[in-house]
Amino acid sequence: MNLTRCSKTATALLCVALLVTATGTAAALTLSSDGVPSEAQVGEEVSMTYTIDDPFTDTANDWTLVADTELQNVRWTVTVLRAGTPVEDGETTYGEQSFEQDLSVDNNGDQIQIELVGEAPAVANYSYDPEQTFTVAALDQRTGSNTDELVNDSAHHYTSESQAAREAIDEAQSAIDAAGGHQDAEDLLDSAISSYENENFENAQELAAQSQNAADSARQSQQTTQMILMGAGVLVVLLLLGGGIYYWQSQQGDDFSKL
Repeated sequence: MNLTRCSKTATALLCVALLVTATGTAAALTLSSDGVPSEAQVGEEVSMTYTIDDPFTDTANDWTLVADTELQNVRWTVTVLRAGTPVEDGETTYGEQSFEQDLSVDNNGDQIQIELVGEAPAVANYSYDPEQTFTVAALDQRTGSNTDELVNDSAHHYTSESQAAREAIDEAQSAIDAAGGHQDAEDLLDSAISSYENENFENAQELAAQSQNAADSARQSQQTTQMILMGAGVLVVLLLLGGGIYYWQSQQGDDFSKL
């Protein structure tokens, strides 16, 4: 069973167009992210970095960064940089899930880095489809009475038991699809999903295995039937061919006797 966390390791560049003043002045903040997970096991530590370039160019000179996460045991580090070097008193850390930090052009910063480290939280409610998720990080820009979303990342979280049950259900669904559908297998699959969502993962695995077996048996039966039909078809062709040859030979014999 693969419990490896899938991460967005490549930096994702997002251009966020924001309205930052009551008069409608537009600001283009360039936000990049690195290491944001797409899934994580409960209790697993994850870390990521968000970078805002040109945070005060063609935009408000003062605004507030609003941050939130559902990660546990978190540590945020906000660093204001100028030409790649932190400005004086430019680094601030937070140990809470949420924080607000006022930012100003007076700091002479041309880049803001937001580092986040924390542990994936426990699952409150399991859901197979859509899969249960948690908020990894939500970052907003607040200017006066206006609040604009910069990013809102979420990830699937799981336990080893829930992941094993999910994988068994996935395999059963694949078997049903390969069989072209099978009512008994589909009913068992529905029961497996219900058990999964009620956190009865062992029962979910057993029902999923039964569903997969039913679908596999149906597919094998279909294949056997197809082979029998193909064999019968070949036999009919051979019989017709043999009958045709016999008829032709008998006709040739009659013609020869007449001569």
